Amino acid sequence: MFVEDSRAFLSADYLPKIERSLEALTDEDIWWRANDESNSIGNLLLHLEGSTRGWILDTAGGSNSQRNRQQEFDERRQIPASELLARLKRTLAEADDVLARLTMEELLERRKSAYEEVTVLWAVYHAVEHFAMHTGQIIMLAKMRSKGLRLTD
Repeated sequence: MFVEDSRAFLSADYLPKIERSLEALTDEDIWWRANDESNSIGNLLLHLEGSTRGWILDTAGGSNSQRNRQQEFDERRQIPASELLARLKRTLAEADDVLARLTMEELLERRKSAYEEVTVLWAVYHAVEHFAMHTGQIIMLAKMRSKGLRLTD
């Protein structure tokens, strides 16, 4: 049930919320930042792709993708929303495949992540919780941009 719910949250709940949030935005809106220390929606989408790869594909699934976490936040090119969403969807599809194959025994296995040794269950739980948090940030930023509530440009 935990795995089924995790799969549903990622693909059937959070992803559609992100997609709906981006519908009224331009690529400029997606890459807008309140200031240099803030993240844009584009950066958050790159970060969700990277963190999902790291925790679900790599830690839970045993892959070894090369991730540059800082680059997810440093990116300033205006990668089109369509490309960002396509990349995130591909990653979520791959993550869904990993999750669908996990057994109860594997959930309790300890595996090395990029940061520490954790159980597969912890890695999945963290990935879903992390995805939820950034989905909320994306929704908030999208509402700010689509409603004309611009802090500074």
